[in-house]
Amino acid sequence: MTSILIVDDDPGHRSMLETLLAGWGYAITSAGDGAEAVENIAAGPFDAVLMDVRMAGMDGLTALKKIMELNSAIPVIIMTAYGSVDTAVQALKTGAFDYLLKPLDFELLRHTLDQALEHTRLRAENLDLKKALGTGDGFASIVGKSEAMRDCVALASQVAPSEATVLITGESGTGKELIARAIHAESPRAPEPFIAVNCAALPDSLLESELFGHEKGAFTGAEKARAGRFIAADGGTLFLDEVGEMALPVQAKLLRVIQEGEVSRLGSDKPVAVDVRMLAATNRDLSADVREGRFREDLFYRLNVVAVHVPPLRDRRGDIPLLASHFLERYAARNKKTVKGFTPEAMDRMSRYGWPGNVRELENAVERAVVLATAEYVDAPQLPPEVAHAGETSECAPEADGAATLDDVERSTILRTLRETDGNKSEAARRLGITRATLHKKLKRYGES
Repeated sequence: MTSILIVDDDPGHRSMLETLLAGWGYAITSAGDGAEAVENIAAGPFDAVLMDVRMAGMDGLTALKKIMELNSAIPVIIMTAYGSVDTAVQALKTGAFDYLLKPLDFELLRHTLDQALEHTRLRAENLDLKKALGTGDGFASIVGKSEAMRDCVALASQVAPSEATVLITGESGTGKELIARAIHAESPRAPEPFIAVNCAALPDSLLESELFGHEKGAFTGAEKARAGRFIAADGGTLFLDEVGEMALPVQAKLLRVIQEGEVSRLGSDKPVAVDVRMLAATNRDLSADVREGRFREDLFYRLNVVAVHVPPLRDRRGDIPLLASHFLERYAARNKKTVKGFTPEAMDRMSRYGWPGNVRELENAVERAVVLATAEYVDAPQLPPEVAHAGETSECAPEADGAATLDDVERSTILRTLRETDGNKSEAARRLGITRATLHKKLKRYGES
């Protein structure tokens, strides 16, 4: 059972809390003052502490400092009948999770306890997961406990110490580069460079120069020689992101470098030997591209020695609370805001949403919510509109197998927004963050125009 330590020098109030919290299903231990509370914390673990401030003997703030020294991970909720801003600020600065005033609002007390225990649970799960999956800093940085993500990380960690070329597949925003960096970090090449190239971000002519380098005067604008990414990655790892976007002529040159272990700069016939481990990623079906002649079959087999698939967020919904809390902690610190977590409604909406942009979209949504948050907990209105309204009607509810299709989620979101704007397509497009023309195309696609 979840164990709560109640600290209050008022026997009547302490007894009332014991009865109330025991009725909520908690295992209760009581202490009559701060010194006794510290002794209890030192003697055994507790999931949370509910402690008065004004007490005979050791007061609550002094006890709080000592408890934080013993175990800063225990959420301590301070309560007092002597409410003041100074006391609240002092308690929070010392490490209290939250601050409640007597007489207690029991509904608020239960909500605060739930939030404190959820925060502790997510923190513990994250630490356990990192210990279970990570043998170093690489895979320890990956957040997730779902079976799909565990399988992905297990395979990636197994292949990391080898020299095998790895093809990382998955939709945009799933974290393919994070997996690639973890593989490098857990490999013998970790002390050497990790060089990433986004093949979709550069025109073919520039991509060729970026990868292989060029001599001065090799082409118009080549005012000085350039080593290229293969040479920069010598001894380390070269990661080709969105490799499926590479043009066929560049694919042919890449295949030769992989086969021969040497690269020739543009404008030079002198090859340079390179020792590079290749990792590649794509959101395309390369086997289909091979059949349709858009991707070289021989290069595909060179890259696809081991295939690691990163699952979309809709297939790992159990990771949403962990990821959301991870991002909240990051952006709260970055924006110097005291945001402790999410309300149950906000977390429910995030869990129901389809996340077509995957983890990248979730991260952006949490950053936005943190910036807009005006209280200690992010509520649904601070989330992007499409997320904030997820699950409000049966149209948005997950299907029986636990996940609606992306088309279902998008269609229901568009139709709901149109109802909310009384059919005003310009306003609906504005709320959805798309142009009116895009909205018209989507409605036509779903037969709703």
